[in-house]
Amino acid sequence: MNTAAAYEPYASTGRSWLSRSEAWLDSKGKGAWIAVMVLGFIFFWPVGLAFLAYMIWSKRMFGKSCRNSRSTVLSQGFKASRTTGNAVFDAYKADTLRRLEEEQEQFESFLERLREAKDKAEFDQFMEDRSRRVAETQKTEDENA
Repeated sequence: MNTAAAYEPYASTGRSWLSRSEAWLDSKGKGAWIAVMVLGFIFFWPVGLAFLAYMIWSKRMFGKSCRNSRSTVLSQGFKASRTTGNAVFDAYKADTLRRLEEEQEQFESFLERLREAKDKAEFDQFMEDRSRRVAETQKTEDENA
């Protein structure tokens, strides 16, 4: 593998040297961005300040990593559904996932019944308080009349 092949992903013909440099730094991670920023401050402080401003503006400073793009994060979400090649383990995994889904459905239905019971108890308490207030009001009106 020669040196040109190592940098081939960054050497697309339609991109400027700035975008190629940005892609190269992204491939190296957040540490490379910070190193370039520190070197910029050491050699000429406005360059370091410009890198810092760019990193904050482009959200590279506070993101998890420059390497994580939205597509790689989304593609990792489907790893649980892939087969491993081991038939016994895949059957165990499928059985466990099915069992967990059933337990989740049972728990959600339990929570729904619990909410309904709580709502019913609160409503019954409200109706009892209301009927008691109405009875007290009628009793005081009868005593005053």
